[in-house]
Amino acid sequence: MPELPVSTPAAPIPGAAGQAKQFAGREVTVVSWGSAYTRSQIEAYHKPFAAQTGAKVASIDYNGGIAQIKTQVDSNTQFWDVVDMEVADAVRACDEGLLEKIDPAMLPPAYDGTPAMQDFIPNAIQPCSVTTIIFSHVVAFDTTKFPADKQPSTLADFFDTAKFPGKRGLRKTSPKINLEMALRAAGVAGPDVYATLATPEGQAKAFAQLDKIRKDVLWWETGAQPPQLLADGEVAMTTGYNGRFFDAQIVEKKPFKIIWDGQIQEHDVLGIVKGAKNKDVALEFIRFATGTVPLAEQARFIAYGPARRSSLPLVSIHATAGVDMKPHMPNAPENETNAMQVDAAWWAEYQEELNLRWAAWLARG
Repeated sequence: MPELPVSTPAAPIPGAAGQAKQFAGREVTVVSWGSAYTRSQIEAYHKPFAAQTGAKVASIDYNGGIAQIKTQVDSNTQFWDVVDMEVADAVRACDEGLLEKIDPAMLPPAYDGTPAMQDFIPNAIQPCSVTTIIFSHVVAFDTTKFPADKQPSTLADFFDTAKFPGKRGLRKTSPKINLEMALRAAGVAGPDVYATLATPEGQAKAFAQLDKIRKDVLWWETGAQPPQLLADGEVAMTTGYNGRFFDAQIVEKKPFKIIWDGQIQEHDVLGIVKGAKNKDVALEFIRFATGTVPLAEQARFIAYGPARRSSLPLVSIHATAGVDMKPHMPNAPENETNAMQVDAAWWAEYQEELNLRWAAWLARG
């Protein structure tokens, strides 16, 4: 692969000169998670895509899930085009006919000619979506809340409010991750989590673990909230996304620390709403954004690992903080001890059942 500095502008789209005329005056709406994550996409994807094609990229924030997509498709009122999704949601949405199919042959090869199917990490390319980044669900804490020699260091510590007192932050909008973390903290090994969680006994075990901290929980719903809960002193520890905590800790100089023990890795993917009004521009946007250089460029702005193998050597220094980004990637070897991967297929099967149980558990107050 040619040596390409990570600051190299994104690779031109073949035929871009003609497409610039074709897409001039056009707009594509890209829906994502807001805050530092969306900012990283704007710098790595949106701006260079607009410069090369003439299309305007409009950003909208959402909180995940597929309900809004389903409403638009069912009512034929599609005003979203591209959606950044958690992979389990993308699998469900594809199965329900809510996303357009994506032909892997349209994706650009690596710079050495390696086909996209071989360049991406395993299972990154699905019938209706393409993976962009590897992110991680982790626990982070405010270092000022605990003595220097008695700071939490494991996932189990998050559930131990006797030894590590203080409020806890948990995501309210889905049982996913909460249940896996609960089982891991209760002593279930990573490879056994989903087999355990498929049983009534395993589910009971997970909810019993969550009951231990229930009275100390403050709920969050958007990715920007966990770092803010820490910054405002409302919680001592919270779950959240590693990239958001990196931004707060390294860029904003907050006294936070990530606990990598027990991290749960997941992929974010790009999909296109079924019947999207700007499907042609949306397809070209995904083709562009999932190229080698844009994926590496995004890692200059947020600590999420690129989904292409050819992108990894290009990951270097943070755009503003000046720190080496490689040690902050979820898939850095030193961070992967005791890590596990979300099983998107498992969640596609059990999501509805566990959503109901989660709602009932929340309703208990």
